[in-house]
Amino acid sequence: MAATTTPVGQDQGPKQTSSAVLFDLSNPPVIEGFSPASRMKDEGFKEKFIRKTKENPFVPLGCLGTTGALTYGLIAFKQGKTRQSQLLMRARIFAQGFTVVAIIVGVAATALKHK
Repeated sequence: MAATTTPVGQDQGPKQTSSAVLFDLSNPPVIEGFSPASRMKDEGFKEKFIRKTKENPFVPLGCLGTTGALTYGLIAFKQGKTRQSQLLMRARIFAQGFTVVAIIVGVAATALKHK
């Protein structure tokens, strides 16, 4: 079977440019079951952090546990306490798992709350 190829750099035909706009940003698309929430003001970092912490308080706790176990594990490793360092690294893995589960449960709870 002979395959026909076109040399690199040659066009296979005239390119058509479309001047039609795909999305009109002034009129957002209608999505069934979704209504955009109008915000009274822009939310800053602190307000958003407090709101998210109230919605799912276990994620920040898991992050703090992970950070604490990692920090103390590294300090113990530096001091030569290998047994304590290994235990704290295992605690870090447990805390990371707890954080991931908290995120998944929070997302699932948020998704089911709207239904």
